[in-house]
Amino acid sequence: MATKFKSAGPATFEELLTEIRQREGKLSPSHKKLAERVMSDPEAVAFMTISELAAAVGVNEATVVRFATGLGLKGYPGLTRLCRERLQEQAQLLRRFDNLEHMAAEGAGLLEQAVALDQANIARTFARIEDPTWDSAVEHLARAPRVHVMGLRKCHAPAYLLGYLLRMLREDVETVNASVGSLTDDLRRVREGDCFVAMSIHRYSVDTVRAAEWARHSGAHVIAFTDNASSPLAASAHDTFYIDASSASVLRSMTAFTSLAQAMSGGVAQLLGHRVRETLLEEEKLLSSFSVYVTDAATGKHH
Repeated sequence: MATKFKSAGPATFEELLTEIRQREGKLSPSHKKLAERVMSDPEAVAFMTISELAAAVGVNEATVVRFATGLGLKGYPGLTRLCRERLQEQAQLLRRFDNLEHMAAEGAGLLEQAVALDQANIARTFARIEDPTWDSAVEHLARAPRVHVMGLRKCHAPAYLLGYLLRMLREDVETVNASVGSLTDDLRRVREGDCFVAMSIHRYSVDTVRAAEWARHSGAHVIAFTDNASSPLAASAHDTFYIDASSASVLRSMTAFTSLAQAMSGGVAQLLGHRVRETLLEEEKLLSSFSVYVTDAATGKHH
């Protein structure tokens, strides 16, 4: 007997994304194209007519209707409604930055544009975070037997920062560098119950995507830092954080990545409480004994 869809279908855009990911391997090529467009650009889909979306993806209108109803929605209007509600959830916060993002057209300099865009990147990124996703990620980063953090190329810096900060707070944190062919050696240490953080944005690193898939297959809890819901990292992740990386130059901004890494480390410190204080005091003793920092001539204390 065939399974019937729930009459109401997905009630939120997040539920819609979950539904799409669960069906991803079973979608036809045409439906997969539609799914990728909805996940990567809900802002555009929200205001497209059915014929416009069909033309943009290269399918007929009947296929669009079947795609929407197959997800348990009330036709194409049900799909656009969820996309519009997604926009409305963030509209109040993002409206504050509308004038800033148009500074380039008004002759603002590169520095002003960079500041404005990075403010918007951070605001958009944090506006998307759902409390259950945040709580789950922080809990696993704090409690998992071992944490592995991986980000290559442009994502190496925020990955290194997150790994560094977490190592100050708890034991057994490793940064996966995949250098000199060592990726398989690093992945061999991933065990069931561990936490694996993968960072990548378009164009996505093949090694990072495969590593996240391997970690999930090995029973680790996977956290993804990526740019949109069509990212291949989202398919492997238990908790996904979508990060804006708009920039005033040809180089994409990593500012929101850095802010999220710092905030997440702060969440772990708060969760671990007094244990963090003991760890940091031990760290200070070690740093002092090795004279890691420059000594202030006046006070005799290390900077």
